[in-house]
Amino acid sequence: MAEPRYTHGHHESVLRSHSWRTAENSAAYLLPELGHGQSLLDVGCGPGTITVDLARLVAPGRVVGIEPGGAVLDRARRVAAEAGIEVRFELGDIYRLAEPDASFDVVHAHQVLQHLSDPVEALRQMRRLCARGGVVAARDADYAAMTWYPRIPALDRWLDLYQQVARVNGGEPDAGRRLLAWARAAGFAQVRPSASVWCYATPSDRSWWGGMWADRIVSSALAEQAVTAGLATPGELQELSNGWREWAADPDGWFTVLNGEVLCRG
Repeated sequence: MAEPRYTHGHHESVLRSHSWRTAENSAAYLLPELGHGQSLLDVGCGPGTITVDLARLVAPGRVVGIEPGGAVLDRARRVAAEAGIEVRFELGDIYRLAEPDASFDVVHAHQVLQHLSDPVEALRQMRRLCARGGVVAARDADYAAMTWYPRIPALDRWLDLYQQVARVNGGEPDAGRRLLAWARAAGFAQVRPSASVWCYATPSDRSWWGGMWADRIVSSALAEQAVTAGLATPGELQELSNGWREWAADPDGWFTVLNGEVLCRG
């Protein structure tokens, strides 16, 4: 099964965002399900910050993080080594993972399904890998549900452009609202849906979030793909970057990211 290109890539501006993520701010819905000694698979682990946090909570259980690209795994290994936490990070494709059935008590994916060409099949494979009595957990943003103030036109254009690029790449940027439907289609007997938000409204949060997107929209794989696909020009991307910096500098600036979540069993 051919996979789409990863819309974000692993530019420094992307890893700046992904490395901010922790179990507490990105997987709080899963934490009550965790216990010492559980085995856990983190699908699409990225730079490993969430994975390492989860590993602390299930220690001494076996924890594996997989990514389809190898470069970011070196960073994840450094994160684990610096924390003194044992995690095995390796190349892996959720559609073709060689692990036997029922290998893990917990199978987790954060901001992954939105990038896949067949998220239902990915959930089926996660279900296959999950042991009886275990849990499959997934959390994804919903881009169409993101909202902000003040309503700077450049950010409206940014959202439209991002959705176009993500869909050209074969993904579904409004994944959060679809997780329940995808989990039911994957055959889970029990699905507990929920939602949570990231909110960026303090001066430091605005500076970080706005600055990160101001860089990402001109320098990352997203920028390259937008230009290559003929969806934007470099000059337009710079205008969007300027819009992000304008938003970040506004003392009334406020931005929320809605994330859908599912805990699945059976």
